[in-house]
Amino acid sequence: MIIMSGIKIPQGLSLRDPLQTQLGRDIISNSIDLIDEVGFECFTFRKLAQKMGSNETSLYRYFENKHLLLLYLVVWYWNWVSYLIDYNLQNINDPNRKLDIIIDNFVDATKENPGIEFVNEKKLHHIIIEESTKAYHTKSVDKENKEGFFLAYNNLIQQVADVILEIEPDFPYPHSFASNLFEMANNQIFFAEHIPQLTDIKVKKKNYESVVKLLQFYKNRVLHCK
Repeated sequence: MIIMSGIKIPQGLSLRDPLQTQLGRDIISNSIDLIDEVGFECFTFRKLAQKMGSNETSLYRYFENKHLLLLYLVVWYWNWVSYLIDYNLQNINDPNRKLDIIIDNFVDATKENPGIEFVNEKKLHHIIIEESTKAYHTKSVDKENKEGFFLAYNNLIQQVADVILEIEPDFPYPHSFASNLFEMANNQIFFAEHIPQLTDIKVKKKNYESVVKLLQFYKNRVLHCK
């Protein structure tokens, strides 16, 4: 059983910790369902309140706006991927094998966590593929970065960069390569599902094996892995 504990959500993303109340947890759960269903552009707090059978005003007690709610979900996902990597790298010593496992988790972090029932990891993964860049490709990204909103992403990339340096200690671009692997995993799935002219991979019935192979090919070419 995988149980994620010690979730690191920076202060300022929410006005009130949604994990501490049933209403807050319902906001997280239902927002994942609704964003996955209608997309972030069509998502509103009014629609969320209607879905929950709640008062729209009560949602604003937890999140100032829908941008911060989306960013909260994205930060949650970065924490989840980092946790999965830690969990799956236990007792693994070979750094090449470590990076292959990391790639697997980058591509398909949909393993359900029975310890947190109100988060649907499969739907959250789909939101990351479809919507996550809208959380940080914004005019407010510099301010939000200074406030620590991207610390989980920074830590995740550092985690991967450390493994890359285990493979090739003199590699000059470990953070760039680590972030590129993560973003490539998401972008290639998005392209395969929506703009297939931009990729050579095929995604059928949520089978991401071809994406894993692409990232492993990229890894082996860049790092000269055996």
